[in-house]
Amino acid sequence: MATDAIAQTPPFILSRTNRVLVVEDEELIRDMVASALRDEGYEVTTAADGATALRLLQLNMAATTDCDYDLVILDLMLPQFNGLDLCRLLRQRQNPVPILMLSAKASEADRVTGLELGADDYLTKPFSLRELVARCRAMARRMQFGQVPSQERLQYEELVLYPQECRVTVRGEEANLSPKEFRLLELFMRHPRRVWSREQLLEKIWGIDFIGDSKTVDVHIRWLREKVEVDPSKPVYIVTIRGFGYRLG
Repeated sequence: MATDAIAQTPPFILSRTNRVLVVEDEELIRDMVASALRDEGYEVTTAADGATALRLLQLNMAATTDCDYDLVILDLMLPQFNGLDLCRLLRQRQNPVPILMLSAKASEADRVTGLELGADDYLTKPFSLRELVARCRAMARRMQFGQVPSQERLQYEELVLYPQECRVTVRGEEANLSPKEFRLLELFMRHPRRVWSREQLLEKIWGIDFIGDSKTVDVHIRWLREKVEVDPSKPVYIVTIRGFGYRLG
């Protein structure tokens, strides 16, 4: 990771307490990020694994939506409980705390997954400390001036999808979807009645570099139906168009 000096400009105030949680299992990166933010005037807490972050964020408490931090810097790959699951859990609790996700994975599919699960920004390792601090300031400005996007809601009959929260309800009940299932459903709901071939779905959801069988799509469609359909053997939401592919409704 680049170790360039931080630009000597006044820090943008996240809130009265300037509390930042840095969740990173690589000690060197964790210490460098924490030191850079402390130099900017922020109060920094660190966690080296997902279980510790889970406790600090109070996500092990089923009912709470509170968060003691104004910004979370979150590594994607963590021991015990990964960053994607932490991000998803925060958004499921409807907590709007800004999340900057860090990852050594640079592919478009990885970035899209992180952002779709509720991260506000994504930074690929190795990164510049100056850029990281600048991104934190930008996220803080958006929060302070109310520039957070309004809550989007996609609905088809009794199926409701909240893209920013990575949350789906079916007949008023929460549906626990995997990232791929969620992205498939979101694609269908953004383009109702459009028929998608297996090849198109593989390219959109798995990426153009995916190497595997198109039956992967069929498997995920079956799993998705089991979670959203009243009778998965007679689907009314995710419908098969024989010889062509799948569509919503």
